[in-house]
Amino acid sequence: MHLAKLTSPADLRALSPSQLDELCAEIRDFVVQAVSQTGGHLGSNLGAVELSVALHRVFESPRDVIIWDTGHQAYVHKLITGRRDGFEQLRQRHGLSGYPSTSESPHDVVENSHASTSLSWASGLATGFQLTGHEHRRVVAVIGDGSMTGGMAFEALNNLGHYAQRALIVLNDNGRSYAPTVSRLSTVMSRLRQSPHYVQGRRAVDHLLERVPLGDGVRRSLDSAAAAMREMWEPPAFFETLGVRYVGPVDGHDISAMESAFRDAAAYASGPIVVHVVTQKGRGYAPAEHDTEKHLHDIGLFDPATGSAPSPSTDNRPVLRDYTAVFTETLIAAARRDRDIVAITAAMPGSTGLLPFQREFPDRFYDVGIAEQHALTSAAGMARAGLRPVVAVYSTFLARAFDQALYDIGLHRLPVILCVDRAGITGPDGASHHGLYDIAMFTRIPGMTVFAPSGPDELPAAFAQALEITDGPVAIRWPRGKGPVSGTVQQPDLVTSDMRAEARQHRSGPDACILAAGQTFSAAIEAAELLSADGVEVSLWDPRVLKPLDRAMLLDAAAHPLVVTVEDGVRVGGFGSLVNDALQQLDSPSVPRITQLGTPDTYLPHGTAQELHAELGLDAVGIAAAVRKTLARITA
Repeated sequence: MHLAKLTSPADLRALSPSQLDELCAEIRDFVVQAVSQTGGHLGSNLGAVELSVALHRVFESPRDVIIWDTGHQAYVHKLITGRRDGFEQLRQRHGLSGYPSTSESPHDVVENSHASTSLSWASGLATGFQLTGHEHRRVVAVIGDGSMTGGMAFEALNNLGHYAQRALIVLNDNGRSYAPTVSRLSTVMSRLRQSPHYVQGRRAVDHLLERVPLGDGVRRSLDSAAAAMREMWEPPAFFETLGVRYVGPVDGHDISAMESAFRDAAAYASGPIVVHVVTQKGRGYAPAEHDTEKHLHDIGLFDPATGSAPSPSTDNRPVLRDYTAVFTETLIAAARRDRDIVAITAAMPGSTGLLPFQREFPDRFYDVGIAEQHALTSAAGMARAGLRPVVAVYSTFLARAFDQALYDIGLHRLPVILCVDRAGITGPDGASHHGLYDIAMFTRIPGMTVFAPSGPDELPAAFAQALEITDGPVAIRWPRGKGPVSGTVQQPDLVTSDMRAEARQHRSGPDACILAAGQTFSAAIEAAELLSADGVEVSLWDPRVLKPLDRAMLLDAAAHPLVVTVEDGVRVGGFGSLVNDALQQLDSPSVPRITQLGTPDTYLPHGTAQELHAELGLDAVGIAAAVRKTLARITA
């Protein structure tokens, strides 16, 4: 086996073409088996096997910097750079990251896990190498999975071309992000990569212009003809108008062809150059190739023989419902009643639950590509025109559009509904994908209402109430996966008729008052039971709406010696800070001691939500311990 002997990129250069083909087959088998045990990004990496091998045979990492955009397509890069054994703990707590990680290897220069940033990194690194006398170091940005649809990529292209910065851009064109890539450039590239005539035709014109002795008038005419030909094929014209040379398309599964293109591009010293490489997402694994939604872009545990997830066990499990599925049902039901409702996503229609909406209301569905900023401002325009736009987005990606939420939506008090999926600690994707900042950011927007359902059964009521709010924006946040349903121990006596009129008090006690936001409410219920067993009786509130705060809840909290707030977001500046400030403003003879529980001022690693909640003291045991500790200090 070649893979077992692979410890560094240098080992690739001794392999023959047939051995490289054998290695690529071994890599695909290895990735399928590894991801089946841990979950992760599968389709993108299966499509980038030959590309990764070719890059590491031509360039000398880490002297030459290879940036992966997005980093979820870097599994093969990790294998090539000596991290094969770590895949047993891929995306597990204290294990191998699912993205490039500077703490893992010198071959990972950038921890790039949000899309469309690689070209800006390349611009900055190229400038730095030039000004510090390291021109011998090449910068390679591999941009794929729809990342070229992001506005930041176009901004970087403009500057790369303007300053003639020496960088190689590998456009890994598989026609998809999570879903088929949405952009005019992508559409034309699809035509280009399917045409066998473009490369031959352009080479013929270039060859003629170089070899035939011509007068100035004839040469100008043929130059015009060449330009006209380029304009027939918009991607070359697009890049070269920006001062970026274009080469391609190249077969992204032909190692020899890519090596030749990369060597030629590496020798180009007059500025940036794009090598357009065409790959197939999920290549070599039939279940991924046949997955029409996303080619198994990301997947949990599965049977490698079939690609199917194992059937979940229901023995002694609490009754749960999936938040995103409830959102899908709720949105569609509302859209059937109200024709003004439109849905917007940034390249994630499946993951945010909008595919059923798209099928039923295709003319009211908008996928804007990986462009969250545009998504929010276009939603503002739709709202200004009288529509009710619903933007479905992950919490971590919504952070990229805070300016638009603050000034384009908030300043104009427009009734845009932000449906914030994957809020809180999300698990194995790590620091860049935890949804820890949406509360702190979006409660700072004047006029913003923020709903935090503590269970999926509360989501329909939150959405219905959001539709009634017409004088400002609304955010509804919920965690990844499933939550407890009404009538269970984790979610008792659920009231869904009115989310905004009042918070929900679960129990009353004199010793302390716990205000537990969103999914932390279930852990707070258990914490209250633990405390009661120790003789500590607490009041427990489910705030349900984090902004504006319910006055009755605040008045009750102020009557206790201790108030403990709990949230699955940053402690400083979040829900607890809002409560603290509100209690200070009450006309009350005394202000209670306040303890704010949330995530610390640091980047959290990857691991399951349960593991991280326990480590941070946000589970039932941790909440109870915090109450006991603070009460001991008060009474000492």
